[in-house]
Amino acid sequence: MTRTIQKVGVILMLGVGSKAFAPSPVVRTAVGRSTQQPQSLRMISNILSMFGGGQDAQLVSPAQALKGRSQKMPNIDGLRHYVLGNKLEEVPEGMKVAVFANGCFWGSEKGIWRLPKGIHSTSIGYCAGFTPNPTYEEACSGQTGHTEGVRVVYDPSLVSFVDILRWFWEAHDPTSGMGQGNDRGSQYRSGFYYFDDEQKQLIEASKVAYEAKLEQETGKTRAITTEIAAASDYDAYGGLWYYAEQYHQQYLSKPGARPYCSAQPQGVSVPDFEEWAPASLKEKHQPTLPPSFWAKHAPQRGCSVVNSPNEPILESSY
Repeated sequence: MTRTIQKVGVILMLGVGSKAFAPSPVVRTAVGRSTQQPQSLRMISNILSMFGGGQDAQLVSPAQALKGRSQKMPNIDGLRHYVLGNKLEEVPEGMKVAVFANGCFWGSEKGIWRLPKGIHSTSIGYCAGFTPNPTYEEACSGQTGHTEGVRVVYDPSLVSFVDILRWFWEAHDPTSGMGQGNDRGSQYRSGFYYFDDEQKQLIEASKVAYEAKLEQETGKTRAITTEIAAASDYDAYGGLWYYAEQYHQQYLSKPGARPYCSAQPQGVSVPDFEEWAPASLKEKHQPTLPPSFWAKHAPQRGCSVVNSPNEPILESSY
């Protein structure tokens, strides 16, 4: 934490900070966490990314990462989803978990909770890093190795993993390396983290298909830089996932929220499932959302999700 605060101080002393970037007052909790307002923190994160290397940022090594802490993020236990009403931490019997990162987590989360059926909960957090229980400021410093992520608890009998995967690809630019839009740094890198071999196969096969489609549509080489890794790879660092502060959870649904989103949807659709699905998984993982859904509600250029209604999309709308 000290390193992060020092960086902010250096920036302000150098005169980069202005009234527009001035942080709001910070209140420290018993475990040293910040309750600073999200708008100011987002501005600070953009400044910190300059010091973290920006577009040319390198992922910090586990040995150099901040040490973190053993205390869990406060105010998450028992917390319910602001829109869906279910507890964030619970995974009811028969449900599955997906974890991904595709830019600023505010908009990434909203796109998924709005899917018309099968989403039990979404939550915001820090994933695929090396620092136990990081704070937002620490993650923004680039010194924890985390990327801003979304955790989805879903019912596979109602919404296919393939539908969540398609939304992930189409809702951002997966070729942009260490960043997304104006948000630069390793904390904004694209990633999808699998919990079983079927998820792995589907992520990898769809990546190959989408990369080819991006190149076909744009006429340019478009190498996808999305990080694909097993959730278990992070067990040595306390786990893949750490919840973000309470005020970040479902942020875009709350009164006074600033409609910010850094994601860069490319306006290119993932090829039909039948074209790229592994043969052994075709029957089990058929998409549940029909073409009419995607024709009307697919992510659009400009990250239109931030201005969409908060409620899940009605099946009667497509």
